[in-house]
Amino acid sequence: MLALLQAMQQAGVSVDAFKCGPDFLDPLWHQAVTGKPSHNLDSFMMGAGLCIQQLQSTLNAGTYGLIEGMMGLFDGKAGVGETGSSLDLARVLGVPVLLVADVQGLSGSIVALVKGYCSCASDKGVSISGIIANRAGSAGHAALLAQLLKDHQLPPIVAWLENGAPTIKQRHLGLCRPHETTVPELTALLHADLAALLKTFGQLNPALPENHHGSPELAGKTIAIARDDACCFIYPANVEWLMTQGAKLTFFSPLNGEPLPEATDAVWLPGGYPELYAAQLASSATWASLRQFIERGGPVLAECGGMMLLGQLLIDNTQHAWPMAGILAFTTRMHSELVALGYRELAGGAKGHEFHYSTRHMQENVAPAFAIEHGDQGLRYKNLRASYNHWYFASAPAEVLRWFQA
Repeated sequence: MLALLQAMQQAGVSVDAFKCGPDFLDPLWHQAVTGKPSHNLDSFMMGAGLCIQQLQSTLNAGTYGLIEGMMGLFDGKAGVGETGSSLDLARVLGVPVLLVADVQGLSGSIVALVKGYCSCASDKGVSISGIIANRAGSAGHAALLAQLLKDHQLPPIVAWLENGAPTIKQRHLGLCRPHETTVPELTALLHADLAALLKTFGQLNPALPENHHGSPELAGKTIAIARDDACCFIYPANVEWLMTQGAKLTFFSPLNGEPLPEATDAVWLPGGYPELYAAQLASSATWASLRQFIERGGPVLAECGGMMLLGQLLIDNTQHAWPMAGILAFTTRMHSELVALGYRELAGGAKGHEFHYSTRHMQENVAPAFAIEHGDQGLRYKNLRASYNHWYFASAPAEVLRWFQA
């Protein structure tokens, strides 16, 4: 994905990047290359209408849209190519697929692999328009594969990437962020027929759904959003949605000990990496103003890492216990193994996902924040709602609005 974005940028092709699924980190890398925000497109969290709306509202005339898939083409919430999968997104958008195939050590098997993918995709009403051969051994190897596909009337190889291309460092929640390392230069290793590649792009056929915002429900309200290296899992679409509701947005940094901005009406504590910055957060001066706001009944939404900030202690992977805000009576413990992963949906319709390597241990009973059958019900204290869930706000506007209103 990054190699294609770099090649298109260097060739002067206007391109916007998108990410299939709920991932927060891959879009940061897209933005590091294009200089523009990368939006998520998720057929479960957003549905077809919001996906189409996001794509069409982002793309300008003459701009290409490149959507990075997630996992395998047919992997989603359940089944084969069903809701949440890259294939399902291609189907609801009516766009073709560029299939990235790991071709290391392959020759004739490329035909069986591509034919199988094309057949299964076609059964779901999706076309594969081209192949990107990843980890090709040489130009000769790539040419051999291209001829085999041509001989069997299969989609052409439009680009191939040399074996041994640099990789990006990872940690427990995914890729490291761009500012923590360097963006690898991949164009020298990518061999692309750009003209052929651009011909594989389709037109966005579905009409833009009517969008009835109604009156801005948050007009005159100031929402303070925690934003720094510890609180960095923020969908651009959620910020944009709050603005369409009329909210004035301000930002503060718990890492820097900043108090809540004056005249704050509601607070959003997004997820991120509190475990990486626990020493700084342990002495943050932010907690006093946050505690006062919560005790006064101010509405607060805390998601995953944002929830972890509110507990008594955060125990990291070295077993060091760091004091947190102490507003709620629980301890968070980090683990080396994945604890929870999956889509979540509330009875009221709000959709999101859960993905974490920690567990929450309560010292006293607290009322649940959400009515949810599978996943974390969270914690409700006055007008504070905290859980491990990351929400997509536009999935249920009426419900989400209540979270930001006293």
